[in-house]
Amino acid sequence: MSGALPPQLPTPAPPHPGAAAFFDLDKTIIAGSSALAFSRPFRRQGLISRRAALRSGYAQLLLVLSGADANTMDLLRRRITALCTGWEVAQIRSIVAETLHDIVEPLVYAEATELIAEHRANGDEVVVLSASGQEVVEPIAALVGADRCVATRMGVVDGRYTGAIEYYCYGEEKAQAARQLAQEQGYRLEDCRAYSDSITDLPLLEAVGHPTVVNPDRALRREAALRGWPVLTFADPVALRFRRPPLRATLTAAGVGAVAALAAVGWYAWRRPVRS
Repeated sequence: MSGALPPQLPTPAPPHPGAAAFFDLDKTIIAGSSALAFSRPFRRQGLISRRAALRSGYAQLLLVLSGADANTMDLLRRRITALCTGWEVAQIRSIVAETLHDIVEPLVYAEATELIAEHRANGDEVVVLSASGQEVVEPIAALVGADRCVATRMGVVDGRYTGAIEYYCYGEEKAQAARQLAQEQGYRLEDCRAYSDSITDLPLLEAVGHPTVVNPDRALRREAALRGWPVLTFADPVALRFRRPPLRATLTAAGVGAVAALAAVGWYAWRRPVRS
């Protein structure tokens, strides 16, 4: 009898995993902008001056009037990164932690939380993908019951924002983030779903097997009609604590990223007079 070892059988494939549901944040999960939500507490803490607010107002006004096209987003990004340089990260985190529930909860769409709960019940991983700053997206994602998030990251040196962007979760980068997560977790993208309101998220919607548009802008509505994609309308932002028990916080609430916080500056200056 030979002493040779028997051939090794191939390792059994793991059970087929669930899938991921990728959600944009602004105007998809919450009514409006996560960035704009923190404008008042930042103003009260002296981080936003009247002059800075008015200078940033032009970029935000363009965003409101023309939609979130690439050129407008690039202009807004340059202005807000310049404004945030030198902000102390610990102060920003403290402000957001103190105001998160009062400011964000009333903005969350009831329809979005119901859809998220449905995906979780089906065993899907819920992922928030947002161009807003990581530190503001994380606590909001936890608030609505998401499993994880991918968002824009700002550079930090010695505890202060440098004004540089390390990673910009926008456009094609959102689609790439979805592909990378699917590869890491063993999901098939054709089994995954994506939800967004903006034409800038077209690469993400094209990357998955089941795209759905929510409160779409004009360009995305046209695209959805051409491709036969489902269109949802979310119109019921109600404070979470008045409609459901507290959700399990699965993410670390770290505060607000400068990219997210600073976009609020222009909108607040445009909609409401700012006194020095």
